[in-house]
Amino acid sequence: MKIEKHLLALQDTKYRDFHRSLVPGMPEDYIIGVRMPALRQLAKDIDTEGLIAELPHHYYEENQLHAIVLSGMKDYERCLTEVERFLPFVDNWATCDSLRPRCFAKHSDALLPHVRRWLKSKHEYTVRFGIGMLEAYYLDEAFSEEHLQWVAAIRREEYYIRMMQAWYFATALAKQWEATLPVVTTLPDWLHRKAIQKACESFRVSDEHKNILRTLK
Repeated sequence: MKIEKHLLALQDTKYRDFHRSLVPGMPEDYIIGVRMPALRQLAKDIDTEGLIAELPHHYYEENQLHAIVLSGMKDYERCLTEVERFLPFVDNWATCDSLRPRCFAKHSDALLPHVRRWLKSKHEYTVRFGIGMLEAYYLDEAFSEEHLQWVAAIRREEYYIRMMQAWYFATALAKQWEATLPVVTTLPDWLHRKAIQKACESFRVSDEHKNILRTLK
């Protein structure tokens, strides 16, 4: 209740009404309307142990706070345990994408089996999270061409999984062009077109590469 009072004190009703359109399909009272900078500051100012221990949450902002706290957790083993406990309760793309544990970057080898398991989950946002981990932490030094095949092999109809696949391949085209381009040409039509669209919209993809991609639409 104490955290709820903090959140209600930070409510911005105009932001709430705007944000409801970004996270559709949720109950009307699910979103309080607290901006992300205020949530990040709140995560620093309050004791969040009780929040992490108690699931499920009632409000969207409680889930956002939970994701922020886990993202900043430094103990890898504890963070992984808490992420596994939290993932089944993630119910929207915004909370899913806010969950980016920074300590995972230093444990890419140990994390990889968990990522592969998340990709095979029945839960929509666990799959999206797994793809997000590959995008965030496995397109630089930890990159392997087989990761491209893992994401390409996902055949799911959920919109937010398919969009994350497209974002993953767009980012991969920016960072691992030579390995990624042949895979993109073999993707199912919708994903093929969406990945190219996102890559062409990205400032990280060179104009030369964008011109090549436009010929593949």
